[in-house]
Amino acid sequence: MAEIRLRRLAHSYERRPSTQADYALHELEHVWEQGGAYALLGPSGCGKSTLLNIISGLLSPSQGEVLFDDQPVNHLSPQARNIAQVFQFPVVYDTMSVFDNLAFPLRNQGLDEVRVRARVEEIAEVLELAGMLGKKARNLSADEKQKVSMGRGLVRDDVSAILFDEPLTVIDPHLKWKLRRKLKQIHEQFNITMIYVTHDQLEASTFADKIAVMHGGRIVQFGTPRELFERPRHTFVGYFIGSPGMNLVEVRAEGRGVAFGDVHLTLPEGIVERLAERPGARLQVGIRPEFVQVWDGPFDGAFEARVLDVEDLGTYRILTFALGGATLKARLGEDRTFPTGMAWVSLPAQWLMLYADDVLVETQP
Repeated sequence: MAEIRLRRLAHSYERRPSTQADYALHELEHVWEQGGAYALLGPSGCGKSTLLNIISGLLSPSQGEVLFDDQPVNHLSPQARNIAQVFQFPVVYDTMSVFDNLAFPLRNQGLDEVRVRARVEEIAEVLELAGMLGKKARNLSADEKQKVSMGRGLVRDDVSAILFDEPLTVIDPHLKWKLRRKLKQIHEQFNITMIYVTHDQLEASTFADKIAVMHGGRIVQFGTPRELFERPRHTFVGYFIGSPGMNLVEVRAEGRGVAFGDVHLTLPEGIVERLAERPGARLQVGIRPEFVQVWDGPFDGAFEARVLDVEDLGTYRILTFALGGATLKARLGEDRTFPTGMAWVSLPAQWLMLYADDVLVETQP
């Protein structure tokens, strides 16, 4: 296991990058602590796999360093870094048995067969492969092959980290939840540093203790699933996390707060002071649909809004409404009566976020 540190790391696939647009990864500093379960979350093309391949040694960065336990490893091969990587599509030896696939990394290390068998049987039991150790890998289903691929990474007890690059893409949907939970259990049992790349927020939240959200080649926020949901520090995090994503409305500074259309929102004094430091910035307010309050009639501090649509999604409903010239959404429980025509809505101050040029405005520490 290792602490993995990135120091002033950046990468471009261009031979002579000349502008920021030439970079797949913009300069970043980041630390994954030893023994943690982490996710890299973001859409296709944001730099997730590029970053993972730099950590593993499959790709050399244009600048900066990768350090394992404070030791630079840029010059080391993937094998010398003791990294195990599980790819999007299972990598197994079809002509070998499941046992021999799992034993392959251990035999390469020169371990005696008694230790090899003991370790293989231990990992096979954890991954529920014990009953098929004698089967040829070519006869396995896609999810069974992926479990063998994962097992080859887990079977070694000297790995610095295990890196997963969207490992459940080829897995049937009804098996994904089971495998996510299995990975979590394996992490808790063996305490291995794990980094899991995905574009699926549910996969990331199920597996990881902390998630690094990537956007445009940058890590825009690193935090627990709860932190990302309740206090997104970038508008992309608000938009990308949640179903539906955060309501984001462009606003203008006005008095002791901000406004959109004829709606005025009062902000805490500290936020107003910070706002004064950002003249000319593009301002947006954000609030999660879960935190919008919908009332049956007029209520103190509530705004009258026009109901545009109600989507019944079984366990909850999504109310879409027009307010101050903007379109917003509220998430209602399945047992909640929903309004028609007009509704009264509140935007609670404790859940209202203000963003300047996409970055959360916060009071001075």
